[in-house]
Amino acid sequence: MRVALGLEYDGGRFCGWQSQPSGCGVQDALERALAAIAGRFVRVAAAGRTDSGVHATAQVAHFDAPVERPLTAWVRGVNSELPQGVAVLWAQPVADAFHARFSATGRAYTYLLLNRASRPGLAAGRVGWFHRPLDVERMRAAASLLLGRHDFSAFRAAECQANSPLRELRRVEIERRGELVVFRFAADAFLQHMVRNLVGSLVYVGKGRHPPHWIGEVLAGRDRAAAAPTFAPDGLYLTAVEYDNAWGLPQPCAREPLVMA
Repeated sequence: MRVALGLEYDGGRFCGWQSQPSGCGVQDALERALAAIAGRFVRVAAAGRTDSGVHATAQVAHFDAPVERPLTAWVRGVNSELPQGVAVLWAQPVADAFHARFSATGRAYTYLLLNRASRPGLAAGRVGWFHRPLDVERMRAAASLLLGRHDFSAFRAAECQANSPLRELRRVEIERRGELVVFRFAADAFLQHMVRNLVGSLVYVGKGRHPPHWIGEVLAGRDRAAAAPTFAPDGLYLTAVEYDNAWGLPQPCAREPLVMA
């Protein structure tokens, strides 16, 4: 039986989602916990391979259960075997054709940026930080130029392994909540470091280094060197993965970061 899982995790406690020889990935921790319940090794696949330091409130993964267990075992039982910083939120049987990554029709990320003179204390590791004032309206004007289907080569990591740089950015929202600036991005899929690179370039506009139309020029130029440096992973959260209703998963698979409460 194929089972889909919903997960949340603190990316600061792991070296990213992907399994590593040292066993430090979220995938490693989850596979060890599943093996403890199943009695044998279980391989998992996720909707998004988040980088080291990147968090998730609504990651989705799937695995093929080698033994029959009640769904509660794949939630409470697995959680009892997981380390602090990661938890299974729900488990749902799915058709064998389902794939957490390839069946997804969209994904959403939220970036939380603390915008004040002093660096974060209580929220360290859970938010990004920029010390100078940012103009949200300028950043919104710049962000509007990114909407639609484009070649996002200027905002992808050099080591990105995606076959194509074309992505459809469906939504960008930027709002200020006191000292927090909240960036929300939704797309069919994202390139490696794409959100962090977009945030970095929007911050360049917000602090007055470039006018809003500069973002459009960078996008059209497709040159990574022309954009801003990659922003810190601390404030980035995978907050939603979208699937067709036919798969029978919780809809939407979306949750905002608790640090925003």
